[in-house]
Amino acid sequence: MTAEINLPPLPPAAPATARPQASGELLKLLTPVDGLIGAGQSAKAEVLSLKQDQQIFQLLLKITLAGGRQTTVSATSSLPLALGASLAITQPSAGSLAISPQSSLAGNAAALSRIDTTQLPVGTLLQGKVLTTQLQPQTPGQPAVYRSMVSLLNSALSGSTLNIDSPQPLRIGTLLSAQVQDAHTLSFVPLSNRQEQLAISQQLHTQQSRQGSLDALFKALQNLPADGQSSEVRASVDKLLASLPEVQHLSSAKGLAQALANSGLFLESRLLAGQNPAPADDLKGNLLRLIAQLAPGLPANPSFNAALAANTLAQALPSFVRNALGTLGQVSAKPAPGGFPLPSRLLQNLTEEGDLEHLLRLAAAAISRLQSHQLSSLEQTGMTEDGRLQTTWQLEIPMRNLQDIVPLQVKVQREDPPPRDPKEKPAEREARQHIWRIDLAFDLAPLGPLQVQAQLVRGSLSSQLWAEHPYTASLIEQHLDHLRAQLYACGLNVGDLDCHLGIPPQGPQTRLEQRWVDDTA
Repeated sequence: MTAEINLPPLPPAAPATARPQASGELLKLLTPVDGLIGAGQSAKAEVLSLKQDQQIFQLLLKITLAGGRQTTVSATSSLPLALGASLAITQPSAGSLAISPQSSLAGNAAALSRIDTTQLPVGTLLQGKVLTTQLQPQTPGQPAVYRSMVSLLNSALSGSTLNIDSPQPLRIGTLLSAQVQDAHTLSFVPLSNRQEQLAISQQLHTQQSRQGSLDALFKALQNLPADGQSSEVRASVDKLLASLPEVQHLSSAKGLAQALANSGLFLESRLLAGQNPAPADDLKGNLLRLIAQLAPGLPANPSFNAALAANTLAQALPSFVRNALGTLGQVSAKPAPGGFPLPSRLLQNLTEEGDLEHLLRLAAAAISRLQSHQLSSLEQTGMTEDGRLQTTWQLEIPMRNLQDIVPLQVKVQREDPPPRDPKEKPAEREARQHIWRIDLAFDLAPLGPLQVQAQLVRGSLSSQLWAEHPYTASLIEQHLDHLRAQLYACGLNVGDLDCHLGIPPQGPQTRLEQRWVDDTA
């Protein structure tokens, strides 16, 4: 079922004789900052993010001060302002900012109120995310009209904000898909699973361009000078390093389960379930805590404090760190989304940066890497061609190996059989079993990079091992019989068990479309 949504007309221009108010729309700073903008001075601000909370709108603003210095602040407003809008602001008090009336009108006009059909011809499919929804003043006898701001995710207008009117309120934060009917009319269409996967892939590509290898961060933390850091930062660093499991710890089922639970993959699900949002050994929670303690100490950003950093991180991490300290995606080429394992990626250590700035960059990049694994899990979860539901958990566990810290990348996949057919034969029912797959990737000295792929079906295990060093491949080949005996001792039937030189073949097909082991062989 489809429904029409309309673009509202452009707001009328203010009369030429109208006198501007002495102070425009007030923005309330979530954390008061005294002396951000000098008395009698103004600054430029850009709206980076917009979020509605009932009738209040939360904004993330990037402010350009005198001399070109930039800072980022969070504020609330009674009016929505379009993403990317450029504003002229002053600071009447430590807890508020003022927008000139002309600037406020320009901010509202920054949201599109018509579609250029030369750029987006009739029939073009648009995707967007609902940012705000407001009930407009009603005329007696007329139906209700809800005005929403929608951030476009595709097409030539990607990143723009669109104002639309609809007869029903649009749920904030949801994705919608609409087809262009004319310059002022869109036709809503249901969002398919394919389009949801497209949105995930777009987010994954952005996140992967920011990520950096975990081992780079932990090497920097191990080499951090004992002096020169606050006691809180030093305690967080020690706690983070102490929470990393030993290699031997992962050899037991209990130790492995604990390491998986503390990998950061399940932090958001704990939040949704109302559990402790940051358990003591959760990797992502500890990284977030470390960044919140590092940010106030930046000499180039004296206006930041711990409360502001924690609030901004909750809304925009890692965009906040990227905006404050420079672009993270300029060091190396962007990797293709959806690949496993994630490639090593190091951030450039600029000579003019101090230890604190570079450490903050590494921590933000490490969180982006964990988020890349989470998005990859979503991207690879769905229905296979034969009707099975495939669920994927992809994560990374930094583990201790003597003095080294070695990241272990893990991907676990489960295929659930399709619903039972009452008419199926017993042999067909027997074939409908869960299929488990696991991929491992790590670089353990002196063996070099290794990858393991295994599949478990009806108690039978098949596995392929890949080593990039010839000596390692030969060594593993010599011990395959011992590995087979150990697996038998665990109660498993062992099928194929081979070792290869190189890396697993990489093809254009995704894991949702093919199986790398034929379980019927």
